Amino acid sequence: MRERYDQVKVPVFILSGWQDGYKNPVSRAVSALSAAHARAAYGLVQRHCVKPHLAPAPLRFWQKIASLSVEVVRTRCLCHLSGREGESPMLKPLPIGIQTFRKIVEGGYLYVDKTRWIYDLIRNPSGVYFLARPRRFGKSLLISTLEEIFHGNRELFTGLWVYDQPYDWQSFPVLHIDFSLYQADNANHLKLVLADMLGELGERAGILLPPGDYLKRFRELIWRMAGDRRMVILIDEYDKPLLDHIDDLAEAQRVREVLRGFYTVIKGMDAHIRFVLLTGISKFSKVGVFSGLNNLEDISFSTRFAAILGITEGELLENWADYLVQMAGQEQTSVADLIANIRHWYNGFCFAAECQSVYNPFSLLLLMSQRRFSSFWFETGTPTFLIKLIEQRGYDVRELDNLELNELAFSAYELDDLSVVPLLYQTGYLTIKHYDPASRLYRLGYPNFEVEHAFLTYLLAAFSPADIGTAGAEIWRLRQALKAADFDQMFLILRAFFASIPYDIQMPQERYYQTVFYLVFRLLGLETGVEVRSSRGRADAVVEVDEGVYIFEFKLAGSAAGAIDQARRQGYADPYRAGHKPVYLVGVRFDLAQRAIAEWEVARG
Repeated sequence: MRERYDQVKVPVFILSGWQDGYKNPVSRAVSALSAAHARAAYGLVQRHCVKPHLAPAPLRFWQKIASLSVEVVRTRCLCHLSGREGESPMLKPLPIGIQTFRKIVEGGYLYVDKTRWIYDLIRNPSGVYFLARPRRFGKSLLISTLEEIFHGNRELFTGLWVYDQPYDWQSFPVLHIDFSLYQADNANHLKLVLADMLGELGERAGILLPPGDYLKRFRELIWRMAGDRRMVILIDEYDKPLLDHIDDLAEAQRVREVLRGFYTVIKGMDAHIRFVLLTGISKFSKVGVFSGLNNLEDISFSTRFAAILGITEGELLENWADYLVQMAGQEQTSVADLIANIRHWYNGFCFAAECQSVYNPFSLLLLMSQRRFSSFWFETGTPTFLIKLIEQRGYDVRELDNLELNELAFSAYELDDLSVVPLLYQTGYLTIKHYDPASRLYRLGYPNFEVEHAFLTYLLAAFSPADIGTAGAEIWRLRQALKAADFDQMFLILRAFFASIPYDIQMPQERYYQTVFYLVFRLLGLETGVEVRSSRGRADAVVEVDEGVYIFEFKLAGSAAGAIDQARRQGYADPYRAGHKPVYLVGVRFDLAQRAIAEWEVARG
């Protein structure tokens, strides 16, 4: 078997141990190399070759390369690459802010081929679909790509997966509605906006619609566009009119009724329609906006389409390889370490029970463009409304990580009774981390470092007087004090976070203080367990670092010494004594009158 694959051309990325999800002989060929040879070959080539990710070579080459000198490696590698020393690869431009498929293709921009999933969506003779994804995830580009396919523009797809598939490329009239282009002040105004919008879209299709309300115009436009054939309807950001009024329940309900009637028209005109796709951020229950559209198939949770948007790791390695190599050189790190860091920052979004996690495409594009790590996606829209809802509901934010719920609890929500968890999931601040088929329970959590760090920072600013701009420096100072067991400095910094607690908090005060403490230490990047169970009770919080374990007990009455006594009696330190780290019991008393930390005390556990 080894000889059979001896001449297989093996990409360096495969040799490094990654699996890109594709079934091919390359994966099997890796077994012909020892792990040591693969790692050594990868390391030498990655450091000393031009474009190592493209380096194809027989297995014998990789088996020998580890023992060669650096100079020979450079020569051999350049030979196999057919490149010249010092030559930099030509990078495709990045389509930042471009959501039009034709513009990407004709401009030579980098495009991640998603047509395998798109073909699976369109190959049936008809279909009415709904897809919910967070903002900046490529929904508008998906709509644009479908529009070109249904216009029959096959030449635009040369070299893409769908080009060679058994699809007839028949041209259909396409009605493309983008609600991001329209603004309605209220439900009555929305009716006028819809009527005017349909008139504009009709004119573009060469159809002059007679005066009438939006429902009549919509039916007329579908009928006349289809003619004696059928037509396609693509609706982007279907929920924008609702989300624009999400903080005004009464008006949002009236807007919902207008949209419900609008989308019900689609079902009534089914005989004239070949395909429908509606996309948006939120997924309302079917008794809400889509109650009249009962032929709608929701693919938001479908395993088949889990990766139709977002970037898989295989797609990252295949499409951004040149960028990865150049950025690794700039960062003076290996490609492997760079990808591990990118994965930590931006990967982790999952939208089905069984799915391959995906990267946020917007953050990846800006990372490769600016070659620095930052909260790119998060900064495009701050979660002001969500944080306000969390405060109003008195929701315990400590429960947001590792939530266990059934699908009905987070996959949709009711406009009349907004729930925190479904909103956080649908807007991308929480994602699926695990699914247990036996219990049919999903575990939700933060998708990655970008989302968790930025979201917790905003929460801390909402729950304390901390300023978002300066909180980072204070968090770092607190980390250093904790690692040095400098309790005087640690509580000096903590007092600043707990000072001036507002009087209008919507939760019990003890939990409020615990929440601020949790947010502070979670942002330190530490493993913080809140109310961790011990053998005879539970500690308020446990913080573990390399230098020690800190068990905190909070009191609103009594004393700090009394808090430590309780920790001793309840055996909070017992689970940690078997380790080799020092254990500290930390008692903290909050003064309700002063609304601040009144005293603290530390003892060895």
